[in-house]
Amino acid sequence: MSELVFFSGTMDCGKSTLALQIAHNRSARGLQGLNFTRDDRAGEGKLSSRLGLVTEAVEAVQGMDLYAYVVDRVTQGGRVDYLIVDEAQFLEPVQIDQLARVVDDLDLDVFSFGITTDFRTKLFPGSRRLIEMADRVETLQVQAMCWCGARATHNARTVGGEMVVEGEQVVVGDVSSPAAEVGYEVLCRRHHRRRMTSGSVHAGALSPDVLPVASD
Repeated sequence: MSELVFFSGTMDCGKSTLALQIAHNRSARGLQGLNFTRDDRAGEGKLSSRLGLVTEAVEAVQGMDLYAYVVDRVTQGGRVDYLIVDEAQFLEPVQIDQLARVVDDLDLDVFSFGITTDFRTKLFPGSRRLIEMADRVETLQVQAMCWCGARATHNARTVGGEMVVEGEQVVVGDVSSPAAEVGYEVLCRRHHRRRMTSGSVHAGALSPDVLPVASD
């Protein structure tokens, strides 16, 4: 029985690496997959991991009918045994429905990977629809870590090194350098609530985590 599976987690938890691993394992068994992605860090039409692995993919642009694309590929003689969909949080809800139709009508497995919530702790529309529609939702076991050493559960956006909680939901930034004009960092809930990024902590001598000492 084919499935629509959603592998979710924060940034830096190995989603794209797992996507590439699944593709490798299946291709080693003679299966041929079709990779989709959107707004990958490596550029248009690329599926890449932070470990430096990269492969070609179809850019799932806004308004694209993913079901029709797969049907057209098969109709023209192409072989498709499964789908890999990375950065699935950026897809439109209707495109998630199209992926579900690929599973139900074409009997193909669809493995989707994405971040659940944005920098405001709000669900991405694509992720929300995947949670509603997927046969299985899997949380990746590799745990990203906050600067404090605790498990990172939230994604933070920084602008000029300062954490922000307002703005457009999707803005391309540099996750390897949170001090960049637009950057991203993973934090535990406590420090996301307090807007304490690694940069702000290192910049200040007194942390809000330190209780004030009352003088007599």
